[in-house]
Amino acid sequence: MAETLAFELVSPERLLVSEPVEMVVVPGAEGDFAAMPRHAPVLSALRAGVIEIHRGGQASRRIFVAGGFAEVTPERCTVLAEEAVPLAELDAAQAAARIQAAEREIAEAQGDDAKALARERLAIAEALRAALGAAPPAAH
Repeated sequence: MAETLAFELVSPERLLVSEPVEMVVVPGAEGDFAAMPRHAPVLSALRAGVIEIHRGGQASRRIFVAGGFAEVTPERCTVLAEEAVPLAELDAAQAAARIQAAEREIAEAQGDDAKALARERLAIAEALRAALGAAPPAAH
């Protein structure tokens, strides 16, 4: 059996994952990185993107995250995500609706702070659309 790393993924709503994994690919703010057993300690901000959970030598689950933080130690990887949803629960229509809503927010925003928040929501929605476009077909 392959060596494993304890992995936890938590969003404000719930604990999504708590299990041993062979590897987790995380969308770090400075680029994707793979957390594996005996990894050097790392603390990283996350960008909107996909976490890939690897078991059995392949990606077994893909979860979209919209920012947050990851802490990696030699024994564990903990991700605190601002938003986290399994890609299998999302579709292109949802991403398109989020993009349209964010574009409306930008157009209607009053002030720099409101515009910046709306642009951030648009960037997350566009990252979701990109993630869905790159997602492998769902198994039936």
